[in-house]
Amino acid sequence: MEFRLSPIFALLSLALVACHAALSPEAYWNAKLPNTRMPNAIKELLQPEVDAPDKGANVDLGRKDVYVYYGPYGKPVYVRVPEPYAFLYNYAAKENQLHDNPNVALFFLEKNLKQGTKMTLHFTRTSNTASFLPRQEAEKIPFSSNKFPEVLDRFSVKPNSVVAKTMKQTIKACEEPGIEGEEKYCATSLESMIDFSTSGNGKNHIAVSTEAKETPAQKYSITGVKKMGNGEAVVCHKLNYPYAVFYCHKTLTTKAYLVTMAGEDGTKVKAAAVCHTDTSKWNPKHLAFLVLKVKPGTVPICHFLPEDHVVWVSN
Repeated sequence: MEFRLSPIFALLSLALVACHAALSPEAYWNAKLPNTRMPNAIKELLQPEVDAPDKGANVDLGRKDVYVYYGPYGKPVYVRVPEPYAFLYNYAAKENQLHDNPNVALFFLEKNLKQGTKMTLHFTRTSNTASFLPRQEAEKIPFSSNKFPEVLDRFSVKPNSVVAKTMKQTIKACEEPGIEGEEKYCATSLESMIDFSTSGNGKNHIAVSTEAKETPAQKYSITGVKKMGNGEAVVCHKLNYPYAVFYCHKTLTTKAYLVTMAGEDGTKVKAAAVCHTDTSKWNPKHLAFLVLKVKPGTVPICHFLPEDHVVWVSN
């Protein structure tokens, strides 16, 4: 039997779509996720009444690095790599990126995700403060390699500058195909991130980010571990770009956790962590394998999320 929408229902659906298109990013969140708390990672990127930047807008992508410590008991390793590319499955690190230095923990083995584990961590504030554009404004700006000269001209960025190279790297990461079993999408607005992260993923969605004060590197003890969601997790990593762009991806082999920790100085932290139970399709030179000294597909690998990244789950 053929199913058809009634004319009235069709008109109401069109009206709802038109209404959503006119909403601000924050209002869109409230309309789509009325019972979901907005994490600070997203709230801090909202600016009321933001329009697409005019030509000549000042572009400051900021810089943020990832520091990795490969376990609570082994020899620490210092890694300096432009974040967030270390979280992409196709990322290939170089041997010369590893330097001895007892700094911080990021990648770790799932067996260490338990109460009592001690890790050296350094929580810092991101310098990548690019905020969201409303979807209708973001969609006016090209976001592709084919139109990259137009993009640079829009922001008055010199083709051979560091900013241009960073922007090109971001677009390239978005255009590359995902690994087998990975569904990926680069969200150029909060509205598009909501749509991707909540599609086909149940109801009663939760969005979580790490919440921590900036403190010097110190040892933290895990005081609690809580698994979040009952299915697949969608993880969104903020990329370096003139306005907020998030690399979102999901697989059926990702688990999300909320981890509470206490620092030596008494600092309390709520950190979002994800564990990947199947890494067999990752780049064999991925940073996690170099740091943890394991091979693809052998053991589950976990990592904490920086403060401006978000994990989505549904209950």
